[in-house]
Amino acid sequence: MIGKIAGRLEYRSTDHVLIDVRGVGYLVYVSDRVMAGLPRNGEAVALYTDLLVREDLMQLFGFTTLVEKEWHRLLMSVQGIGAKASLAILGALGADGVSRAIALGDWNAVAKAKGVGPKTAQRVIIELKDKAPGVMALGAGLTAATGDDVIEADPAAAPRATPQPASTAQADAMSALANLGYAPGDAASAVAQALGADPQADASALIRAALKLLAPKG
Repeated sequence: MIGKIAGRLEYRSTDHVLIDVRGVGYLVYVSDRVMAGLPRNGEAVALYTDLLVREDLMQLFGFTTLVEKEWHRLLMSVQGIGAKASLAILGALGADGVSRAIALGDWNAVAKAKGVGPKTAQRVIIELKDKAPGVMALGAGLTAATGDDVIEADPAAAPRATPQPASTAQADAMSALANLGYAPGDAASAVAQALGADPQADASALIRAALKLLAPKG
């Protein structure tokens, strides 16, 4: 399986690019968001990739982060979501936006993606609610381990992405709530709401706020 492509950006089209890797050109399909962030033609570029193999074709899909790639794979597991729809969702919301939408049950946000109707958006929320925390934790783990899970096209020219401590705090809070017996989906939703109210909150503050949201009403 081809998991990463690094080379020179040869040309770009509306939904794909051609990357020259030592004389071999790889056609890679990307979302609008990824396309907008790519360097100019002729410059160095690198993307994480996912290879889709069917009887009549093979297609590569490219992503700037491993978390985005994992969201793509997870989105494609939903009935009615193919590669094109997955890229549309990621292009419209980004990896963080997908995380928030699923954690909060916000199917309207998912439905904003081109070609994704309300019923399909609701199915995404329902089927991925309990699976989302795993990808969220993956993102936090990568940030904690490397400080940056973004592939840089040219280390000498491209600025490093700013570490996201909120991702680590979010994962720590969800882990603590899971240890307390809360379901992954409920924990993710509460933590997402708490983080939305206070983006700078640390893990302890998120846990306290989430517990208030999860407390029985009445």
